[in-house]
Amino acid sequence: MVIYKLGQSILRTMDPETAHVLTIRALKTGLMPAPKVMHSPVIAVTLPKSGLELTSPVGLAAGFDKNADVPGAMSRFGFGLVECGTVTPKSQPGNPKPRLFRLTEDQAVINRMGFNNEGLPKFEANLKTYTGAAKLGANVGANKASEDKIADYEVGIRAVWPLCDYVTVNISSPNTPGLRGLQDKSALTELLTRCGEAVEQARTAYPGLPDRPVFLKLAPDLDETAIDDIVDVLDAAGSWLSGLIISNTTLARPDSLKSDEKGEQGGLSGAPLFESSTEILRAFARRVGGRFDLIGAGGIGSAEQAYAKIRAGAHAVQLYSALVYRGIDLVGEINAGLEDRLKADGFSSLADAVGADL
Repeated sequence: MVIYKLGQSILRTMDPETAHVLTIRALKTGLMPAPKVMHSPVIAVTLPKSGLELTSPVGLAAGFDKNADVPGAMSRFGFGLVECGTVTPKSQPGNPKPRLFRLTEDQAVINRMGFNNEGLPKFEANLKTYTGAAKLGANVGANKASEDKIADYEVGIRAVWPLCDYVTVNISSPNTPGLRGLQDKSALTELLTRCGEAVEQARTAYPGLPDRPVFLKLAPDLDETAIDDIVDVLDAAGSWLSGLIISNTTLARPDSLKSDEKGEQGGLSGAPLFESSTEILRAFARRVGGRFDLIGAGGIGSAEQAYAKIRAGAHAVQLYSALVYRGIDLVGEINAGLEDRLKADGFSSLADAVGADL
């Protein structure tokens, strides 16, 4: 454990992207020891629409493991779900470096990575080797140069369908030109129509497989009109869509930011995103009324904040940026803290607390 803590300290002195690459390499070689994880049945949850059975509601958000290199290693740290990607049909280098910035004073990160990844063939091959206990998610996106971005999502859905436990359609990154435009009502209608057709094609191609839940990942930079429009489209999409992940990074820059890097372009994640992303989550929870599973993401760095997302309507949560500052032990701390808070509030299960503040 002392060696692990020392390694964390050394990584934080490096360029952020270099540190991330080295972390993935260390995980692949097994140099990062995992604690013995004992999940309490109190925090186990079954997402009501998708049927995903999670030993813990705490998930690893997409972005950490873009190429599905280490989902098995990450599952050993106490996550209930591990989401890999975002993957695009063709490999692409992403945006020019530097493109990842630590805002240490703010416990935040700004990135403009641009869906850098090695493409679907490598991603698929890695998914095939997964043996972890956590539910495995595949987050699919569109290539920057693609003239038909929706076609890329169709390709991604069909490719990962037999290799994962759930699929996420990511239209929320601010770093791929035109991507967030797919959240507009008419574009979203076309996206969901064509993705629904891809889901039906995948079901037909693999008739013996259990159905795969599909989630839509949204941005936090939405007003009430946009939320209403999105929910209207979701309700018309059909039963194949299981839920939403709320939310990705924000383009906003709160006045509270202190770090010198606060003016860098890209999506802001980490602690400053917590309040705004939770309010967007709560707004969607009220609007969908239980018709979709909700996964809350954005700024979670403690059990208290994970619990706040759950009480705001999340059936599960995801985190990533907080690991940069708190380390991987944070996952176990949140699991234990959630159990304590549920018991203190008189809830016999996590499901009883979902939406308690609505």
